[in-house]
Amino acid sequence: MADKPSWKERIKALKNIPPVLNFVWESAPQLVVSNLAIRIVAALLPLSMLAITKVIIDSINAFRISHTALPPIFWWLVLLEFALAGFSALLARLVDYCDTALADRFTRHISIRLMQHASQLDLSSYEDPVFYDKLERARAQATDRVQMIQVAGRLIQEVITTISLAGAIFLFSPWVLLGLIACVIPAFLGETHFAFLNYSLSFRQTPARRELEYLRVLSGTKESAKEVKLFGLGPFFVNRYSVLADELYRQTMGLSKRRLFLGSLLALLGMAGYYGSYAFVVYQAVIGAITVGSMIYLAGAIAGASSNIQAVFTTFSGIANQALFLGDLLEFFSVQPKIISKLMAYPAPKVIQKGFEFKDVSFQYPGSSRLILRNVNFRLAPSERIAIVGENGQGKTTIVKLLTRLYEPTGGQILLDGRDLREYDLESLWKEIGVIFQDFMRYEMTASANIAVGRIEERNNLFQIRAAANKSLAEQSIRRLPKGFDQMLGCRFEDGIDLSGGEWQRIALARAYLRDAQLLILDEPTAALDAHSEHEVFQRFAELTKGKMSLLISHRFSTVRMADRVLVLANGEIAEQGHHDQLVKVRGRYAEMFELQAANYR
Repeated sequence: MADKPSWKERIKALKNIPPVLNFVWESAPQLVVSNLAIRIVAALLPLSMLAITKVIIDSINAFRISHTALPPIFWWLVLLEFALAGFSALLARLVDYCDTALADRFTRHISIRLMQHASQLDLSSYEDPVFYDKLERARAQATDRVQMIQVAGRLIQEVITTISLAGAIFLFSPWVLLGLIACVIPAFLGETHFAFLNYSLSFRQTPARRELEYLRVLSGTKESAKEVKLFGLGPFFVNRYSVLADELYRQTMGLSKRRLFLGSLLALLGMAGYYGSYAFVVYQAVIGAITVGSMIYLAGAIAGASSNIQAVFTTFSGIANQALFLGDLLEFFSVQPKIISKLMAYPAPKVIQKGFEFKDVSFQYPGSSRLILRNVNFRLAPSERIAIVGENGQGKTTIVKLLTRLYEPTGGQILLDGRDLREYDLESLWKEIGVIFQDFMRYEMTASANIAVGRIEERNNLFQIRAAANKSLAEQSIRRLPKGFDQMLGCRFEDGIDLSGGEWQRIALARAYLRDAQLLILDEPTAALDAHSEHEVFQRFAELTKGKMSLLISHRFSTVRMADRVLVLANGEIAEQGHHDQLVKVRGRYAEMFELQAANYR
């Protein structure tokens, strides 16, 4: 984004306001109506109170000078002015109450919308740093733009108040009103100019602020604490944070100083317009052209109109600034997933008959010219257990992402029971697949909830959850916890208890048992287990995969040899395939890797 957006861009940004106001309406329509009604009434009170004050003062003046009797309703007018003042104070509190309630409802509504939308986006989006900048700005706008709700409501109130007061001034002298407006316009233009410069600066600073947040996380989390201490990384992170923070501070304060200097000059011009108009009204009273009551009435109207005209312009400038920021929020919502279910998509087979088949499948990641997979062909039949081995970066996990349709092939087809995977409903397909990734999530939730994520609809079925924990050998660890299955895991929340890597691994395996899917995919399922625990887990492995298709990715050949067939990936292609014993006899790439690993145990 340019440092100085053009006025065309500034005006164009106002189109962002209606969609967000629609979000506000969706969040709490009754509160919106109540807020507007209260503000409209509050906006008309200043002129009403000035008009009553004029009558009171003119009545007193006539009583003292001309000895004219006070009007019969004189004291009722005094009481009414007092009542209106109290009513105005009450309305101000009601406005604050509605603003607070509406802000909370909006924050809840827009945060839920953000979570829902983010959960629907493609996995590839989360591997794009540009997307992360959009997501970071959108999350900020979900809370920071709460102020716009109050600003928009205030603008409506200020406009109504300004129109009512300006009408009174216009009846006295249109030129006085024009003079007030003319003196305020330069201040409005200046505020608008700096508002847009502030947006441009904030936009450019997003990556740096994201790095600052990352440095804060690195310096204060359990995962990084060991290396931070042992490698002496604390001073390095602190220094990097200081340099970045100082640079952002220098940029922000540089703009703030320019805004302070020019804004002050333009504010003085606005004050000159007010005091010039005020002096003119006083002069009219001195020469007897208007009464003292009319002078006070007009002086109050001029003071109110002057401050409200400036407020209207300033508030509008603020809304224009908000409108630019709102573009970040709306731009995030405009990002749509590419991997979706087609209309009239087929449900996934409840009993898979033929299995999965890769036909000449190739794949390269977006923005990269390197083929990760090249014309890969293999079939995964019902009840068959396949293991995939290969060096890092050869495409093992990519096959998993393609099989689960987290990515689409660049070339070729993936079939399920002879039908292209893209013809099936996504949700239906995913329900038939259970996956445990090597970097599985460790949820800061109860032990029961951590297992229940495997099939979240069973979260209240404690019998099934305990059965899954028993099968994965996680139950014995859970029962040692103070609160058992109700124990909060992790260190983020009070009374939370962290588990060892192996215990967490058993929790993840319990999710697979609970899911009970037709296809089970295990990505290094025993990576964190010792040899004894690994042996125990794989005594249960046959039970877990009985009657199911399973795809196993592992570097441990003690695990791989349990598969019916092994695929060896090299340079994005299947270099070898067969049973463990067959591949060892061939003495090819697989045998070489097996011998290297076996040598470590001799």
